[in-house]
Amino acid sequence: MSESDGPKQVDDPDYHNVDHTAVQTCGWTKNALRGEGKCYKNIFYGIESHRCIQMTPVVKCNERCVFCWRDHAGHAYELGDVEWDDPAAVADASIELQRELLAGFGGNDQVPEDVFEGAMEPRHVAISLDGEPTLYPYLPELIAEFHARDITTFLVSNGTKPDVLADCDPTQLYVSVDAPDRGTFESTVKAVEDGAWESLIETLDVLAGKDETRTVIRTTLVGDHNAHHPEWYAAMCDRADADFVELKAYMHVGHSRGRLDRDNMPEHEDVVAFAEEMQAFLPAHDVLKEVPASRVAMLARDEDTWVPKLEKDSSFWQGDALAASTGTH
Repeated sequence: MSESDGPKQVDDPDYHNVDHTAVQTCGWTKNALRGEGKCYKNIFYGIESHRCIQMTPVVKCNERCVFCWRDHAGHAYELGDVEWDDPAAVADASIELQRELLAGFGGNDQVPEDVFEGAMEPRHVAISLDGEPTLYPYLPELIAEFHARDITTFLVSNGTKPDVLADCDPTQLYVSVDAPDRGTFESTVKAVEDGAWESLIETLDVLAGKDETRTVIRTTLVGDHNAHHPEWYAAMCDRADADFVELKAYMHVGHSRGRLDRDNMPEHEDVVAFAEEMQAFLPAHDVLKEVPASRVAMLARDEDTWVPKLEKDSSFWQGDALAASTGTH
C-alpha cells in the first residue's frame, strides 16, 4: 500500500498514510518487539505494546498547545477539502499500514517469531497519534468498526466536541485537561475556535455520564505554565467522575523545543508530588501508580487498574487475531 497525497504532517515525523488516515510506529512498539520494555499503558492497563496501532483518522487539530511536539503548520489544511473514507476503510488502512511499518522486524534475531506474528495481527488501537480525532465525522462508527473486529480502542481527545464524545464508546476514553482555569487554558492550549473552554467543561459532564466506557483525565504538566492549583484540577476530575487521572511530564522534544525551554520539563519526582497534591482533594482515588521511565503517575480508585479483557491470561491475547483483523468476529 503506497502513501497518498492526503493531509498529513508536513514535517518530521513523516507519517505513513492512506488518504486522511495516518499511522506511525510507537517507540515502545519497537522496544516490545525486541524485548526491551513496554509502554506504561501495559503497566497501568494491560496493553501489549507490540500489538498496538498508534493512528489518527484526521491529521488536524483545533488547538495549538505550547507543549505539543508536532509542527502546528501540519494542522492548517481545511477539512472541507477532505474526501472522508468510511470507517471500514480507515480500519483497513490502519491495520495494513501497521503491518507495512513492522514488516522489517520479520527475521530479526532480536524478535521472537511468535512476537512478530502477534504484531502482524494487532489487537489494540490508540486513536491518539496526531490531530483531534473528533474532527473525523464518523468517529463513533470507527470505534464500533474496530470493536467488531475484536480490537480494543483507547481514544484521546481534547474535549472540544462534547456532542461527538457523547456518542463515542471506546474501551477507554481519555480527555486532555491541560489547564485548571480559563486564563491558563488560553495561554497554554491556545484553542483556535471560540468556546473551547466551555466545551471542555461540558465534556466533563459527558464523561460523568459514561457507564460502560472507562474514563481518564490526562494532564501534561509544563513547568512555569500549567503546573499549579492542583485543587482546581482535582475539582475538574471530580466533576467528570473519572475512573483514572493521569499526570505526565512535558517532554522537551520535537517542535515544542521552539516554544519552550528544557527547564519547562518536570522531573518524575515533580509529577508524583503534583499527583499527591491532587490526591488530597480526591480521597476516592487513593491508589497512586507511577512509571519513572515515562515520567507519568496515575491516580485510581482500585489497585486493579487493568482492563478486564486485557488481563495477561485472558483469551483475548491468544484469540484468532487473523479473523479479528479481517472483520469476521
